[in-house]
Amino acid sequence: MSEALARRLTGLTAVVAAVALIVQVPLYFLYDGPPPDANVLSRLLVGIIALACLVVFVTAFRELVQRVGPAHAWAGSLTFATGLVYATVTLVSMGLEAGAVIAADHPVDPTIEVSGTYILYGTISRLMLALFLAALGQAVSRTRLLPRWTGRSAYVLAGLNLAFVPSLFFGNDPSFFYAANGWGTTALMGAVLSYWLLALGISAYRSAARVTPAFGRGTASARRR
Repeated sequence: MSEALARRLTGLTAVVAAVALIVQVPLYFLYDGPPPDANVLSRLLVGIIALACLVVFVTAFRELVQRVGPAHAWAGSLTFATGLVYATVTLVSMGLEAGAVIAADHPVDPTIEVSGTYILYGTISRLMLALFLAALGQAVSRTRLLPRWTGRSAYVLAGLNLAFVPSLFFGNDPSFFYAANGWGTTALMGAVLSYWLLALGISAYRSAARVTPAFGRGTASARRR
């Protein structure tokens, strides 16, 4: 995979994942009580698509770091590993929610009823995302493969996610900002991640236009000699 292709794939998959997440988050706030099955299953399907794109994103990002800064490949690998763990944990949570909704003979609110997802969406996801963002920030800052703001903002978001790790001690009321499954712990952090990922994806895709093809570099060097 060429550097230009790695940049385009990184950017495109980040944008698609971000758009899917942006569409998904409002679907959690359409109903006051238990939402209809169609709502829950629709938002889960959108989320699954977003996470599939996220898996491709972290894979392409690792490849990009290895090409641009081999000395910092460890940071790209850590970004890949933690991103993959985050996607896996969230997919398991979605599977538990979907199963509960499909099996129930009446509308249920899986954000409350499925207790197994409380810390999967909350504490565990926040910690994995903090590691993911810190590693991505390190990779970007050291290799300078993207603008400085991407690395700095990744560190800031990593800190915000760490701040929500202790939320497992604060109950299971989704209307409480800092609960294990609270709207701050889950929805707000998800929304912030999605818009940041959208901006990063656009930046990564546009950066491909500034990459000089290897053939062109070789030809230019030959001409200088």
